[in-house]
Amino acid sequence: MEILYSDKEIAVCLKPLGVDSEKELPALLVEALGGQIFPVHRLDKNVGGCMVYARTKQAAAALSKAIQEGAMVKEYLALVHGTPPETGDWQDLLWKDSQKNKVFVVKRERKGVKQARLEFTRLTAGDPSLVRIRLHTGRSHQIRVQFASRGYPLAGDHKYGARDDSDTPMLFSCALTFPHQGKTMHFEAMPDWAAER
Repeated sequence: MEILYSDKEIAVCLKPLGVDSEKELPALLVEALGGQIFPVHRLDKNVGGCMVYARTKQAAAALSKAIQEGAMVKEYLALVHGTPPETGDWQDLLWKDSQKNKVFVVKRERKGVKQARLEFTRLTAGDPSLVRIRLHTGRSHQIRVQFASRGYPLAGDHKYGARDDSDTPMLFSCALTFPHQGKTMHFEAMPDWAAER
């Protein structure tokens, strides 16, 4: 785990693959920084990248408010099969089957169905293509499902239709922008597999 920034109120770090973002990573941060750590957002265990954690309850409330109000911008890099459009603004209704831990795009609103929106720009074309994504909503497996449902499954994402040799979905939280102490904080990182493109 690499710590990108820390002060008395927040800690920003790069989450390694295979580390749980709600229990294991906070424990690593406590080990490194001391004090308390409060998770305010999450990343799937098999996804790495930029995350921010609060170090006080007040900072946790401020970050949670920023997330709810859309003031925290989360961007991702993904390697997807096929060549999606150059840009897109996709809105879908998602429903999660908790027993199978799988998410589906559905046609109409009903209990448990949530709105999902993302925008993206394709950075490279081919198979696979590299895309940069801005999440407007943080739904479970959102990026994976929205791309797979249109025929562009993420490389390595066997749960949602990829048929390749990668053992983990090629998805990385590459940038976080959020307000903190009257300033706009911005952090960016690149995974090895994107730098090679």
